[in-house]
Amino acid sequence: MMKKLLSACLLSSALLVGCGGENNEADVEGCEHLQEGPSAAVTASASATGTLPSVGNDHKRYDITLPAGSGGNVGSVSFAAAEATDYVFFLGSNVTLKVTNASGQTVSFEESATSSAQCTNIKGRYVAPLQVGTYTLTFGPTSESSVSLVIEETAHEHEH
Repeated sequence: MMKKLLSACLLSSALLVGCGGENNEADVEGCEHLQEGPSAAVTASASATGTLPSVGNDHKRYDITLPAGSGGNVGSVSFAAAEATDYVFFLGSNVTLKVTNASGQTVSFEESATSSAQCTNIKGRYVAPLQVGTYTLTFGPTSESSVSLVIEETAHEHEH
C-alpha cells in the first residue's frame, strides 16, 4: 500500500514539474497571487482615454471595480510594460479583456483561455506580446461589478 502511494505521489510530482515549463510557472504564480495577494483596490475609469488608474506586474492582485455602463459594467486601467516580452493577464472572473497600445491599436493575444489546469481561481488567462510602453486594459462589458487581475511575465523569475 505504501509503495503504491509513494509511486502515485512521485508520478504526480513528475507530471506537475514536467508539464508546461514557463507557462506552468506563470500559472502557479498567477494563481498564488489571485488567492493570497497582496492586493490593491483600484476603481477603473469609465473611459478608455485620459488619465487612467495604473496596475503593474508587481506581485499584486488588483481588485478592480468596474463602473456601470449602458451595455454592462466596463472599465479601463493603464499598464506600463517595462520590458518587451510576453505578459500573462490572469483574471479572477470570466470577464472579457481588450489590450490597446498608445496608438489605440488592439493587441492580439497569443493565447486566451477561461481556465487553467493549474488553478480553479483563474477564470481568464490572456497572453500578449508587448513592447516597452503604456497600454490600456479594458474589461467588459460584463454583469460582474469587479474583476481581480494579476499580471506576470512568461519568463519571470519569482522573488519572495
